Amino acid sequence: MKIIEEMAELKQYGQQNKGSVVTIGNFDGVHLGHQEILTTARKAADQRQAKLIAITFEPHPVAVLYPDVNHGILTPLPKKIQYFEPYGVDCMFILKTSPEILHLAPAAFVDIYLKKATYLSVAVEGENFSFGYGRAGNVHTLQSLGASTGFEVIIVEPIHAKLSIGQSVKVSSTLIRNLLSETKVADAAVALGRPYELMGKIIPGRGKGQRLGYPTLNIEQSDQIVPAEGVYAGCVELSDSFENLLTENRRIPAAFSIGHTTTFGPYNPMQIEAHLLVDKTVEVKGSWMAMSFIEYIRQQQKFEDLRYLTEQIKKDLEIIRDILAAE
Repeated sequence: MKIIEEMAELKQYGQQNKGSVVTIGNFDGVHLGHQEILTTARKAADQRQAKLIAITFEPHPVAVLYPDVNHGILTPLPKKIQYFEPYGVDCMFILKTSPEILHLAPAAFVDIYLKKATYLSVAVEGENFSFGYGRAGNVHTLQSLGASTGFEVIIVEPIHAKLSIGQSVKVSSTLIRNLLSETKVADAAVALGRPYELMGKIIPGRGKGQRLGYPTLNIEQSDQIVPAEGVYAGCVELSDSFENLLTENRRIPAAFSIGHTTTFGPYNPMQIEAHLLVDKTVEVKGSWMAMSFIEYIRQQQKFEDLRYLTEQIKKDLEIIRDILAAE
């Protein structure tokens, strides 16, 4: 997959591959709905013997429109690129989000970034696609512009996922963010088509887990969304760099704790910790960690005595080992 970050290069690619199939969006999470769009776009490109161009925004438009709000993302750009690979995307254009771009009228946006840059023959979008200043344009706007300027629009129906409560819901990035904020990581995995993965640089902890006999690896918070406070079952991958972490495939079972560890005092910062469920003689090392969330175990609580905390950790680990063995 060719990665392009400059408009001049995209125009050159578009001229060389006139009639391309194009899809554009944030693709945050690359969830089941996004996967369906990419699959449909690839089929359309194959039918026309054309190239498939995917355009994604970086950073997320919300980060540009509301720079003081910590919106949070589901997927860092390098991981998003990796998720795109299996869907046969020939070219991925990373559009640098700016106020100027976000203030373009729908017709101007299509003219500049689709017609004059990609020379497309077909645009493939989900039914909830919106674009242009104030999100004024939608798929019907795109169809009208396509009819007047010479390209087809394929609208992809939404994908639904069945949650653990039995409810069938429309998959979206917003849905997944809400599920993570409610500790529902198993449901988020259903909507994503894989467990949610949180990546970060390993930082020194306070050594409390080590002294209790349950050492942990801690990661620093990034711009990724952190699931709600609680204890979780999951798996980790470790590597010496963020880049190598993307290709790491050694999954280590682990217990996760996210929270302020109020047992050790009222003013602790948020901790994102993983206790690896490996034999103590096995050497594990790395400076970066990816945490895949499998299932929520319980909420955080304050223990009046460290003995009670230790007993609870033992119970948690028994439950987590059973869950991961079943996985």
